[in-house]
Amino acid sequence: MGSLASEERTVVGWAARDATGHLSPYTYTLRKTGPEDVVVKVLYCGICHTDIHQAKNQLGASKYPMVPGHEVVGEVVEVGPEVRKHSVGDVVGVGVIVGCCRECRPCKANVEQYCNKRIWSYNDVYTDGRPTQGGFASTMVVDQKFVVKIPAGLAPEQAAPLLCAGVTVYSPLKHFGLTSPGLRGGILGLGGVGHMGVKVAKAMGHHVTVISSSSKKRAEAMDHLGADAYLVSSDAEAMAAAADSLDYIIDTIPVHHPMEPYLSLLKLDGKHVLLGVIGEPLSFVSPMVMLGRKSITGSFIGSVDETAETLQFCVEKGLTSQIEVVKMGYVNEALERLERNDVRYRFVVDVAGSNIEEAAAGAPSS
Repeated sequence: MGSLASEERTVVGWAARDATGHLSPYTYTLRKTGPEDVVVKVLYCGICHTDIHQAKNQLGASKYPMVPGHEVVGEVVEVGPEVRKHSVGDVVGVGVIVGCCRECRPCKANVEQYCNKRIWSYNDVYTDGRPTQGGFASTMVVDQKFVVKIPAGLAPEQAAPLLCAGVTVYSPLKHFGLTSPGLRGGILGLGGVGHMGVKVAKAMGHHVTVISSSSKKRAEAMDHLGADAYLVSSDAEAMAAAADSLDYIIDTIPVHHPMEPYLSLLKLDGKHVLLGVIGEPLSFVSPMVMLGRKSITGSFIGSVDETAETLQFCVEKGLTSQIEVVKMGYVNEALERLERNDVRYRFVVDVAGSNIEEAAAGAPSS
């Protein structure tokens, strides 16, 4: 056990100060290490489309200054006296949630991501009243419940996107009973979450169709990711030929889009699972679901238990995320590229290798 900090520690992160979403060095303090806290030196942090939503206040609830980042992999450098799950030197991950009430039905069922009192990794307020800050920072202090071990054989930079993108597709496939070999699935959108959807579904033995708005990703989907088919949503003839062919669609698109063209692809009892965060209503005519007993449902990341299960599944199946590693100084360019879908398929920031403490000299602080 590392020696417990007797006072709050000063750390450096890269924060947005307003709805422009531009990040720059920011110095702030972390709470003292509590009895069940784990202090994590951040090694890598993935960049998710949600980081754009939050940094630019696209969901209308952003608080500044805000340090984003919720696909965090790091090394344990200190643990509280009641920590039993983790030890100094462990390589661990921290995802989207860092707190919950532990008393409600979702918490008691170990699906704490659905707790109405969940605490987000950033842009939220912790139980001590101070704002939570994310993984674009040198260090985090996290309750042991929300920290998972990274299995041996999984590189830390590869593990980062699995803490959000990976578990986000694994969780609904498991929950809705869509894990049996031979199912026919559609992955709508081929970004960070979508590319993991293809890999996870293929590893489960599914026939996988990637659905996209253009043909420009066809070679990537089929030659590099191993998809079985590729469907261009604007090709009316191809869409009509594919009607009633899919058991499920994993919808990863994070912007407004029509529903009806995709609902027509589902078989009887097919499921359309929404994963993208969209701040405006979607619409469809009811016969599109009534006349096939189809379901439109949603799923949100996964539990801590499911996250650990996802990591182990990826190790056993030899799955990795396809990433582009960048330094913290490039994070604003990375966010801009992500917004225009110019990444294959996930940016991961090399936080430990970015010397962010040096970059913070003279920067604003809390």
